[in-house]
Amino acid sequence: MTTAMPPSHEALKVPEVMTALRLSRSKVYDLIRSKQLASFTSGRARRVPVDAVRQYMRNRIEESD
Repeated sequence: MTTAMPPSHEALKVPEVMTALRLSRSKVYDLIRSKQLASFTSGRARRVPVDAVRQYMRNRIEESD
């Protein structure tokens, strides 16, 4: 399974996460607030580790089984 995540990035911007997961901006921030999607800030910029996006997808797949 391939994702829309850039292979050279370790952390993604929120718009990149939106594209990768095909979710709205508010849904991505809801996932971050509810601790379903790990993130960190660097200055004022919010970043989501690529591994956190992959883990979120794995968790969703496991929940649907």
